[in-house]
Amino acid sequence: MMPPFCVCVPARNEAKRLPTLLSALATQDVVGLIPVAICLNNIDDDSVELVHAARQRYDGRLGILIEEHRLPPDRAHAGAARRIAMDRGLAYIDPDHGILISTDADCRPPAGWITANLTAMAAGVDMVGGRIVLDDAEPIPADLARIRHAIDGYWHDVREIEDRIDPCLWDSPPRHGDHTGASLAITTDLYRKAGGVPPIPLGEDRALVENGIAAGGRLAHPISVWTRTSSRRQGRATGGMATEMKRLEALALVGLPPLLPSFDQWRQRAAWRRAIRASPDGAAAVIREERLLPPMLCDFPLDIAP
Repeated sequence: MMPPFCVCVPARNEAKRLPTLLSALATQDVVGLIPVAICLNNIDDDSVELVHAARQRYDGRLGILIEEHRLPPDRAHAGAARRIAMDRGLAYIDPDHGILISTDADCRPPAGWITANLTAMAAGVDMVGGRIVLDDAEPIPADLARIRHAIDGYWHDVREIEDRIDPCLWDSPPRHGDHTGASLAITTDLYRKAGGVPPIPLGEDRALVENGIAAGGRLAHPISVWTRTSSRRQGRATGGMATEMKRLEALALVGLPPLLPSFDQWRQRAAWRRAIRASPDGAAAVIREERLLPPMLCDFPLDIAP
């Protein structure tokens, strides 16, 4: 029997994007009603009317739960909105044995996305990160596409370094390394133990994962779990995916490569993690101690193939 789950979505002025997401959720290959908790925050577009119309259109297929909020300026950010959406999902399903699946309003998950998440969770982990790919329905300039391809290759090499030096029993290769709010599944039990989504302006998804690991959770990155996301360069969250795409586009226009940490630094970091992981509290110690380290130097110019 499939465990109870809920898809959780923060959305701010996403009237143009939400129909695509909701259509993709309605065509998932899971059987039965799909609960979807949407936090509409600080909107001034037609999102409310659109979501109400979608609730009628997909009646019996999507169980859309709407949370509309006018957050104060100091809380009008992705962290607060994602927390509201996830907490709404938590209240809707079994708080001890359910699964919350986060995504974003500008995503278009494939038909097997929910099934892949649930299958991966059934293997005995508490969190599943989904690989993020740019939506092929939104073409990007060739120079920018080459940079993105090179970055994907770079992270593939980083994963190989980590798997060789500091392997993880429940996150074995082949694997990717993404665990963002665009595709992140977490058990309701671990979500509560981790304290929920940290209501911070940026990086709330990564912080949730780190808190989950510190609370004893197991994180996996199976290549079977992935979703498409928009390639837009004007997003809702400062410092998010759209900001990074805009930065890469600017580099592509002037022909400069991105600078990333060298592979030697990643080898040193993997060896450091392995040593710390041998301590009594293992994974939690890695999270705690790594937060205190200075950031890696971005001293490696990425090779962009012509």
